[in-house]
Amino acid sequence: MLLRVRVTLPDRPGTLGQVARTLGVSGADIVQVVVLERLGGRAVDDFTVVWPGAARLERLLAGLAAIPGVQVDGVWRAIGAPTATGQDAELLAQVAANPADGCATLVDAVPGLLAADWAVAAVVPIDWASSGGGAATVGYASWRTPVPPNLPEVTPLRSRALTMPDGSHFAVVPFGRAGLVLVVARDVAETLTPAAFHRTEVDRLTQLVKASAVILGDRLDLVGAPTAPATGGRS
Repeated sequence: MLLRVRVTLPDRPGTLGQVARTLGVSGADIVQVVVLERLGGRAVDDFTVVWPGAARLERLLAGLAAIPGVQVDGVWRAIGAPTATGQDAELLAQVAANPADGCATLVDAVPGLLAADWAVAAVVPIDWASSGGGAATVGYASWRTPVPPNLPEVTPLRSRALTMPDGSHFAVVPFGRAGLVLVVARDVAETLTPAAFHRTEVDRLTQLVKASAVILGDRLDLVGAPTAPATGGRS
């Protein structure tokens, strides 16, 4: 299976090589490394690896923990292929090519881009500010979304990462109109613990949502709106 391994490590020569060697010795085949952050002598890296199903993750975690200064922030299953250059632009092109299904296209694609489990376009009541919040309803859900989804409190409407008491993680990004919010989730599994959404991931999602909102315009007002009943027929 494809796994995402997030590691915080000292930003000094040799440490990245130690992490890569440990992954290899444990049985992981590295297919991608993404640097999320370099700050104050520390780096945060995402490794996407092919992991043999019969191998035990305890060996991998113990090996990484034995490297001085290395911290494992999360290990979770990645959905879809590793992130490739140009995927965001390709997604926006698909949204623009078929705007009638543009919001659905975005919601369905985002989990694969961010190694998440599911996503929804949630709709917040128009009077949420005066009423002190309000439960969001689902306008569109990706195919892996649980029914009903366990949505976090998405108001106030601003881009941010959230972690729930059960350990599940969310990224929340508003579209800026119609009370529409994109919610992306990483759920806790029995043997895997996902990492929280990093600020660079939230920033990436924010740019995708902003660009999609410009492309789709008034069509976003229709997401989650009740469908008018069919009329006609013989009297």
